[in-house]
Amino acid sequence: MTVRLTLLCAAAPAERDVRFGDLHLDERALGRARAVAASVAGALPEGASCRTAPSERCRRTAQALGFDAPVVEPSLRDLDLGDWRGRTLDEVAAADGAGLGAWMTDPAAAPHGGESVAEACGRVAAWLDTLPPDAGRVLAVVEQAVARAAVLRALDAPLSSFWRVDVPPLSAVRLTGRGGRWNLRMGVAGTEVLGEEG
Repeated sequence: MTVRLTLLCAAAPAERDVRFGDLHLDERALGRARAVAASVAGALPEGASCRTAPSERCRRTAQALGFDAPVVEPSLRDLDLGDWRGRTLDEVAAADGAGLGAWMTDPAAAPHGGESVAEACGRVAAWLDTLPPDAGRVLAVVEQAVARAAVLRALDAPLSSFWRVDVPPLSAVRLTGRGGRWNLRMGVAGTEVLGEEG
């Protein structure tokens, strides 16, 4: 049996001064999530399940898509950024430029005292590999770091590629899995995001 998994990156606020950590979604961000839902209305087959990361923005994005009670998956949580949580990128760069540089270039580095990129990728790979073969079609609303990690797992790409995977808010990554092997499936926006096989 083949698992067909769509990872949808959560909506994000339009703020320019974004901080590390769970982001509060404003009405504009929720409106964009509802627009995505409208563009894929009816594309998700009956019986598909919805999973979500535990963050507020992932849960609210899933709700905007019409899933009122998605299964919360702790393994899909964002990177634990330790001491950097709540700070902007500019604040971290000013206070710990060397640490930020190490974090962006060494997947094993965790200068913030939280989770390294390597640890996060291992957590996401383990979650993918424990999805049951009969899971069918699954939509998971996730943080961008989780989508990046899933792409690396599917392609068996080196962890150093993590920051080279660009996944904007409300973009989708589609994977198919069978027998412990994952494939990346490219598609187009609109009904292809969540739906029908082409």
